[in-house]
Amino acid sequence: MQCPRCGHPEMEERTQDETLSYGGQIVTIQNLRGEFCQDCGEGVWDAESNRRLDEAQTALINAVRAEMSANIRRIRKSLKLTQAKLAENFGLGPLALSRYERGKTPPPVLLVKVLHLLEKYPNLFEELRQMDRGDAPTGADSAVRRNRAAG
Repeated sequence: MQCPRCGHPEMEERTQDETLSYGGQIVTIQNLRGEFCQDCGEGVWDAESNRRLDEAQTALINAVRAEMSANIRRIRKSLKLTQAKLAENFGLGPLALSRYERGKTPPPVLLVKVLHLLEKYPNLFEELRQMDRGDAPTGADSAVRRNRAAG
């Protein structure tokens, strides 16, 4: 077989392990077979190895999504909020949190990060609510008030 990348005339058949990572989780699939270029390193898996890789990748993505969904649900409940109330506070549609918690739709990365911060510092949630009501001054508002007081 000719290398599909560099055109080298011969590829070497060998067995090797492949490591996949996604969302902080890692899985290694062992004893995959394929043909590899000695010049550029390009490889082509055989059908069975390709099937195993595909299954492992799908399982890894599903596991990460399930963990993320469980974390969103756990954090929401620890904040004593309904899905509708949390969605409202984050400006999300009424069904968005339900889809995130069921793993049907991947949540925005920023939402996940903010929820983890709220889990660690739950008092910040009240500050978020105040911002929605216009009660909390923004950084610029604070600077204007300080300048007026000084001047």
